[in-house]
Amino acid sequence: MTDPRITHLAELLIDHSCQLESGQKLLIEAFDLPSPELVSRLVAIASRRGAIPVVNLKSNEVLRAQYQNATESSMTLLGELESHVMSQVDAYIGVRGANNSNEFADVPTDQMTLFQKHWWKPVHVGIRVPQTRWVVLRYPTASMAQAANMSTSAFEDYFFEVCTADYAIMAENQKPLAELMDKTKEVRITAPGTDLSFSIEGMPAIPCAGECNIPDGEVFTAPVRESVNGTIQYNTGSRYQGTVFENIRFEFQEGKIVDAKCRGKTETLNGILDADDGARFVGEWSLGCNNAVKHPMLDTLFDEKIGGSFHLTPGNAYDEADNGNRSQVHWDLVLIQTPEYGGGEIYFDGVLIRKDGKFLPEKLQALNAGL
Repeated sequence: MTDPRITHLAELLIDHSCQLESGQKLLIEAFDLPSPELVSRLVAIASRRGAIPVVNLKSNEVLRAQYQNATESSMTLLGELESHVMSQVDAYIGVRGANNSNEFADVPTDQMTLFQKHWWKPVHVGIRVPQTRWVVLRYPTASMAQAANMSTSAFEDYFFEVCTADYAIMAENQKPLAELMDKTKEVRITAPGTDLSFSIEGMPAIPCAGECNIPDGEVFTAPVRESVNGTIQYNTGSRYQGTVFENIRFEFQEGKIVDAKCRGKTETLNGILDADDGARFVGEWSLGCNNAVKHPMLDTLFDEKIGGSFHLTPGNAYDEADNGNRSQVHWDLVLIQTPEYGGGEIYFDGVLIRKDGKFLPEKLQALNAGL
């Protein structure tokens, strides 16, 4: 018997996120799922909508072997094959589970760079993001529950509660913040170890309420590329390409990361930032406002939505808020500003807008609910 929560999630993905229509082609890509139930539901519901679903099941263990043994020629071929598939579809749903969240931890950085350059960038940055209606999400696994310090059963309940939020209400609550950001020229951020300023003048603010990420809850833009100056000390760990980084600190001058450090892995960190010319510049700045997500769990799709947080992203900019930065890297790094995590302030044109994670203007008070 199908879990009704899975049916609800599948309908949300197809009807709200992808807005799938009859005759459209849908690629469902799934990684290390403990059960095929969600994929099967997606196929059935998409077919009932008159769409054409195709499924690509992937194993992270097999991908690890491909990454470790890849040559430039083999990775280029893989990228070309995947590009062909992606270019044929109108919509994409990526469901990412993990038997082992650290599966890629021992893949050398230069091998992962081959993947980023010849597979990820042309397929996902070049085709999927700008040309399809897409949504990506995690799937609850024992590995994720462990990272969240929860039992598997409790984490599943939490997952479905957070992921099937009322996105219509969320979208309504985000509108005043997006309008305020659209009028803002200068941003300043302070927190322990952080004093950072940049311009967002002329950059559009994009509210996100379940269209491309599940769970969702953020309003993003991009700094003017060369405007970022100061230092930032992130207080949330990040798993990137299978490696966990802690206590990342960046110093910026005229938009560029001129100094990068972290606990124990500074050389690896700088290797990622040296992947190409755009990796040391910022492609996104976003305010997290999903107050049902309160604590990090080394999963970007959850951590970047934490109520009272923001993320500042080295690498590629999105077309919707495009500051011109191009990179094979797009690394959402999170700083939480609630009192439990050290607090902090955000100023728009010299006016204090958010303090210790809570918005101060009256028209933004709905975004504080549940925080």
